[in-house]
This record gives sequence, C-alpha cells and structure tokens, in this order.
Amino acid sequence: MEYKLLIDGQWVDAGPALEVKNKYNGEVVGVLPTARKEDLDAAIDAAERAEDVMADMPAHKRAEILLKTATLLRERTEDLAKTIAAEAGKALKFARAEVDRAASTFTIAGEEAKRLHGETIPLDAVPSGEGYFGFWTRRPVGVIAAVSPFNFPLNLVAHKVAPALASGNTLVLKPATTTPLAAVKLCQILQEAGLPAGAINLVVGSGGTVGEWLITDPRVDKITFTGSPEIGRHILAVAGIKKVTLELGNTSPVVVAPDADLDFVAKRCALGAFYNSGQVCISVQRIYSQKQVFEPFAEKFVKATDALVVGDPLDERVDVGPMIDSKEVDRIEGWVNEAQGAGAHVLTGGKRDGTVYYPTILTGVEADMKVVAEEAFAPVASVISSDDFESALKQANDTKFGLQVGVFTKDVDRVFKAVKRLNFGGVIVNDTPNFRADHMPYGGNRQSGLGREGVKFAMEDMTNIQLVAIRLNS
Repeated sequence: MEYKLLIDGQWVDAGPALEVKNKYNGEVVGVLPTARKEDLDAAIDAAERAEDVMADMPAHKRAEILLKTATLLRERTEDLAKTIAAEAGKALKFARAEVDRAASTFTIAGEEAKRLHGETIPLDAVPSGEGYFGFWTRRPVGVIAAVSPFNFPLNLVAHKVAPALASGNTLVLKPATTTPLAAVKLCQILQEAGLPAGAINLVVGSGGTVGEWLITDPRVDKITFTGSPEIGRHILAVAGIKKVTLELGNTSPVVVAPDADLDFVAKRCALGAFYNSGQVCISVQRIYSQKQVFEPFAEKFVKATDALVVGDPLDERVDVGPMIDSKEVDRIEGWVNEAQGAGAHVLTGGKRDGTVYYPTILTGVEADMKVVAEEAFAPVASVISSDDFESALKQANDTKFGLQVGVFTKDVDRVFKAVKRLNFGGVIVNDTPNFRADHMPYGGNRQSGLGREGVKFAMEDMTNIQLVAIRLNS
C-alpha cells in the first residue's frame, strides 16, 4: 500500500520511495516517499504558521480533538495492531496492548489540556514587591520536533504528539524509517478528529539527513527524542539554544531478595526480558539474585522463558517475534559469543533463525561484558549471584544509566533502603522495570536522558512560564 507525507494538512509526494517491510518474512507492507530538504522546510513553515491557531485554540477544543482521537484509535485497534505487528515485529497481543495504551495517552492528554494553568505569586513577600500583583501562566513553546523510535511506533509517538497538542504547540514528526506506518495512520486519525492544518506535519527519512536538518533548524523551539545515547549526545551538541527532552535507554536491573515469590518473579522477568524481543528501553537485562536463592530462581526463570512461543508475530499464539533487522541480530549474537568466550554460560537460547533471536539467559557474566555494561536492546538477560541485599543494590546501581529498576521483596525496610540507594528515574517494587503507566513521570537519571515524559510532565517541558507583574495604583 502506498502512503504519503503530511505537510500543512495535505498528503504529498516527495523524494525517493522507502519500502517498509514485514520484519518476520520480509514482505513489503507499505511504500512512502522520503523528505527532501524543501519538504522539511515546508513542514516547519507550516508548523510556524499554525502556531497562533493552536496557541489561541480554547482548551476545551483541544481536549475535544484529543478525546476524539482516542476514540478513533480504539475503533481501529485491529488495523493498527496488525500494522505494528508487521512493521515492528511485535507480537500481535502486545501490539493490541500498545494501541490501547496510545488511546489512553490521548485520553489523558485531553483531560490535562483542561488543567494546564499557572498560579498567583505574592510579590509583596519581599520589600521590592510591595504594590505589585503577580501571577504566572504557561504558554506553548511553539514548534516541536518529535523524533520517535521503532520499538513502540504508535504509543511513543503518542507520548510526544498528545502532550504537545494538549499544551497548544505544533509539531514536525519524524518517525523511525523502519516503522513509519503507524505514525501515518495516527496523523490520518488526527485530521479526522479535527486537528487544524499545519498543527502536525509528518516527514520521513534518515537521521543523518532529515533528522539532522530538523534538529538543527533554528525555527524549531523544542526537540523531544527517544533513541540511543550516542544520538542524544549529538543532539545536545548541535541543537543550539532550545529545549531538549531525551530518553536514552537503560541496562535495566532487577534485584531479587530471598523472601520474594520466585515463581512470580521468574514469570514476570521472562515477560519483562523478552517481550518485543527485548527491544524496550526498560527490558529486564541484569537480574541480581541473592546466592541462597540463585539456583532455584535461575531454574524457574529458564522454565518460564522456555514456555514462551517464538515465531510469526501475526500468529495469535506467539509471544516473541523477530528483531527489527538482521544487523541487530548480528550485533547481539556477537555480544553473546564474546561473553561466552570470556567465560559466560548460556542456560537457554543463544541461537537465531533469520531475524529471530531466541530468548537467551546467561550466567557467569562479568560487570564489564557488553551484555551487562551496555544496553542489549535484544532478548538477552543475565542472572548474577549476589552475597546479600546490600551488595545486590550496589551491583544494580553500578551503571552509567538510570532509567528504571525493579526490586522484589516483602520486607518494607528493604523497600525503603532500595529507594534511598538506587539512583534511577523509577524504582518499581515487586515488579520488573518494564512497568509504565502513561500518566506517570517517566525518564532517566545519569546517561539515561533529560526531562520526563508522562503527559502532564511532558506538557510542563513543552511550555514556558510567563510571569505577569502588575503595579497597582496606590
């Protein structure tokens, strides 16, 4: 099926065609043009022209558009889920869940659009403020460049688009070239919901060309990006003076205390490590199990992992589909082989079939191995023995990343000790780091990024505070 780019409310042809393929069987599932420099310029021009339209739109009208978008998303769940399963390789059951979450994200944004406000400030709290009345409000930043990844081609787009529109901004959206079709369908829905021309513009192309033009354009007032730390650092180096939100990943650890329910933990870790083939910023990667429960936990984890069904993501029975492309399979296969060469052991998995890499569990790993120290972004997890709870927390914290961490224990003292010790954006107790509710503040510390997503918190980053001080007649 052929698609087009969206610029100023019109679906247009542009540069060379991009084929989007089914990640399991390689069949072409969609074709759309890539953006040329003049197309990107036209998209940013359109977003600039629409700035006043969106900023002046009453909150209830913005809410109405966002809530209608949520309704249309739910009505088209099957079509969107099958699109995600094909272009991203995500198992259909999880693709459906992604559509539901995207609808929830737009619903939350519709509600938050009506709650965006400032407050009064007592300027006379200091002598120089006597005789003044003060208040502050929030105003949209303007044009937002939204650069989204392949692994959640609908909901991570929603987490950039929905709060931007809720707070009265306009956007130029660049989805991942491997998975642009869900974003195209979302833009179609937004148009149907009544979004004005130019409020959202969709361009497609490589990060080295279209992405670079977009992030360095001085007309862009904010960048919101989800992707690798390397690209995040590059964005900060070249973007200029503008707001930037970065979500850059993790080496998600899990700490298992000896009082945890090991059967429950094993099942949650198997799901958390291997759904979407581990291609999630908060996929379980490092599991620190205290030595007295290390062996029984490892056995249960292997059993839960081996119960997962691997294959075609469009098959209702499948839990784990392909990775995004063969280069990524080559990469993780090399990492696992390198770890084995240095003494690691494979408990299950460690094999591939085309673009499918089977869920893999390692033991005997060292902290400096790539499978531990770097974000795997693949269906690979390591089980590591710890002497006690304190040392497990220390091992979990020994990372340059800091997005989310999971801690399993029934002991409230351990819970609060973990919260105090662990330097992560989110500490998830009695579940895996994968937990995310779409209205919570979500983002990382250290090299995991800057700023927070979660609709309300994203809206704060997508607005500027404007102070008003009025000198009163005496």
